[in-house]
Amino acid sequence: MTIIIIANYRKDRQESMNRFANMLQRGYKSKGLHVVKIRPVSFFGNFYHQTTHGIGKWFSYIDKWIFTPFLLIKIRLKYIFHSQVYYHIADHSNSPYLFWLPKDKSVITCHDVLAIRGALGHKDAWCPASKTGVFFQRWILRNLLKAKNIAAVSSTTLQQLTALRTTASDSKNNWRVVYNGLNASFYRPANDFINMMLKRTKIDTGKPFLLHVGSGLPRKNRLLLLKMLLELGNDFKGSIVFAGKQPEKELSDYINENKLKDKVKFVINPGHELLLALYASCDAFIFPSWSEGFGWPVIEAQSCGTPVIASSIQPMPEVGGDGAMYASPQKPIEFSNAYRKLRNENFRSELIEKGHKNTIRFSTSQMINEYLSFFNKS
Repeated sequence: MTIIIIANYRKDRQESMNRFANMLQRGYKSKGLHVVKIRPVSFFGNFYHQTTHGIGKWFSYIDKWIFTPFLLIKIRLKYIFHSQVYYHIADHSNSPYLFWLPKDKSVITCHDVLAIRGALGHKDAWCPASKTGVFFQRWILRNLLKAKNIAAVSSTTLQQLTALRTTASDSKNNWRVVYNGLNASFYRPANDFINMMLKRTKIDTGKPFLLHVGSGLPRKNRLLLLKMLLELGNDFKGSIVFAGKQPEKELSDYINENKLKDKVKFVINPGHELLLALYASCDAFIFPSWSEGFGWPVIEAQSCGTPVIASSIQPMPEVGGDGAMYASPQKPIEFSNAYRKLRNENFRSELIEKGHKNTIRFSTSQMINEYLSFFNKS
């Protein structure tokens, strides 16, 4: 059996999707399969530093949607006499490639429908779209709905996708939930390693800190951590650490207006080892997103032995299970009160233990077995 993984356009630098494609590659190989990973052709995009906006984006479209179909045709011709060849589109945003592939032997991983729902006017997706974005997301959706095999990464994502169908369900379609595995090794490292890594960030290890991991997109709701800090007042003598992207303007303005500069630290694009140290040493991991497709950081933090307080909006409770506390992303006081509960050492230990047990559900081996079941029924 040969699995051909269609990964994302390299110049777009979609780190989470790159890690997912690499995880698929390792997982399929671990089952003794022949694996070929391909990416959309990168020619015009090589002349531009940015391919996610501006003129570079338009030239990347030529690479993706005009040149890449020829690559897919070439791949299909190469394996035309091989009956046990299957295709895995690793990201639903590449669903238009399905036109060039055998539907019965192809599966698409749907990580979320946030951008699609945002383009269709659903404000709770927190993903507004430009005029061209609306066209592009509708095109992705049209092709996605034609797929016979779809693996949604959460029940929430599957429900939202199913709700976008305008016709009755085809009983031959195989759409179901396949939970993501952890895309790297997450664990609690030794204290010496943690201290060594944190020294590079100049984080004061003598004081507690609350951690957020993610981008500055509005749906990530990073501002809530600052409001939580103010609400805690004298109950919390520590700081907030944002691991991910540079502060967005709204966040910077709020920090300056409330004189919080000395209590907020940004760790930009941390490597995996530093991320492990941050997860393992924070007093709590805070994840107050307005919308997600899955929410990898929740189980990453749980794997590192960290108590998690996440948004009560699905799919966070679905993913975090009973190994996390949940609060309304509209109410910083609910997050603050949840954090106060962690002062009870017995409660804290029980939550950490439940979180660790919860991560067992997200085995990469089990994920790969679920994907192989799509192909075994082809």
